[in-house]
Amino acid sequence: MSRIRMGPAGRPADSDPLWRHPLVVRFSRIGQRLRQVDVKRPWVLDTFVVAGAFLVLCLPDLIHQGDRRRLADVFPVLPTGVMLALQAGLILPLILRRRAPFAAFVAIAAVFCLQWSQSAFLRADAAILVALYSLTLHGRLRQLLWACGIMVGAIALVAVQVSAVTSLPEALFFLICAVTAAVAMGLVVRIRRSQLAGLRERAAQLEIERDQRSMLAAAAERTRVAREMHDIVGHNLSVMITLADGGAYAAGVTPDRGAEALRLIGETGREAMGELRRMLGALREHTDAPQLSPQPGIADIDALCGRIRAAGPQVVYRTAGRVDTLDRGVQLAAYRIVQEALTNSLKHAGAETEALVSLGIADHRLRIRVQDSGPSIGADHSVEPAGDGHGLIGMTERAALYGGTVSAGPGAGGGWIVQTELDLTAPRNHLETAS
Repeated sequence: MSRIRMGPAGRPADSDPLWRHPLVVRFSRIGQRLRQVDVKRPWVLDTFVVAGAFLVLCLPDLIHQGDRRRLADVFPVLPTGVMLALQAGLILPLILRRRAPFAAFVAIAAVFCLQWSQSAFLRADAAILVALYSLTLHGRLRQLLWACGIMVGAIALVAVQVSAVTSLPEALFFLICAVTAAVAMGLVVRIRRSQLAGLRERAAQLEIERDQRSMLAAAAERTRVAREMHDIVGHNLSVMITLADGGAYAAGVTPDRGAEALRLIGETGREAMGELRRMLGALREHTDAPQLSPQPGIADIDALCGRIRAAGPQVVYRTAGRVDTLDRGVQLAAYRIVQEALTNSLKHAGAETEALVSLGIADHRLRIRVQDSGPSIGADHSVEPAGDGHGLIGMTERAALYGGTVSAGPGAGGGWIVQTELDLTAPRNHLETAS
């Protein structure tokens, strides 16, 4: 399965040329490394945020005291010690902004309200917006509602204090915009992270489903191979057993027939071993497996009937229509059905039975009929038990792959009849065609 190359922020790499720009790719890699460091050592980023806030927000107030004296008629000038204490109360809680965002916000909001209750102005007041953003990003939504309520009170307090410098509506508009921007940015980043997490989870789930489908396909293929092996082993062993019994009987009467039986047993055994090696080769995981011979088809049914005749039964084989031009999957199914039916006739009706095999095409359906005459009267043949019926089940499964049916039962004049119809217009099953 092909994989989609992902660019920065989880975007497909080929969706926009911007994401393939060298600078964007370089910054993306730097961001990935920083995220990896943050996962291993989160305190580094938190410390960096606090240090950056001190340099940007606190240090200017400590250095530019002249600027503050010009605002002395509006905002009182705080002593350096008090200013440092308030700045520490506003900045230091940011180190907990991800581990305990609500507690950090409450602590900063308390210092913020205390400061503005004294009509004091500090640049470090921007820390409350950082804390609100962090709470929106990392906290629970119920805590965000409480934080918004606290911010309403803080905004009202600040608006009243700065009303001496600017109009109250302008102050409220500026403060509300700042708070809204902090909350909106936190929500956007949180939603984006949630979407990316969902995409990663979906990708992982798809990989699991792909692996499961591969396992199911492998299990189905092994089931198909096991069914093929059942047909191969069952048919050839039945022929070999019958030939061995006949050869043992004929050895004392006509030695030539015994030698012929041994030769046929050897040929049948070698053919069975060759087919088993071919089927087991399909299960190998190595890609350098030898070339496999093609699966048997309708053209091989004549040779199949010849092997059955060698074991004793009289087999007549007839076809009607251009059966040799059918799809390879249909031909394989037809071959295995005829093989199983003849094998059952050999096992249950004995070597003296007569079998008629006919294949014909009519109304876009392939009709297969295998009928035997049953055990001969007075023949010394003990009918084998039917067992668990795997042969009939296998024929039914093969026919179902092509929308067909199988019926089996005793004939009107004795013997056993197996009739199968395969729909030549039905869509092929992918497992069968894979063979």
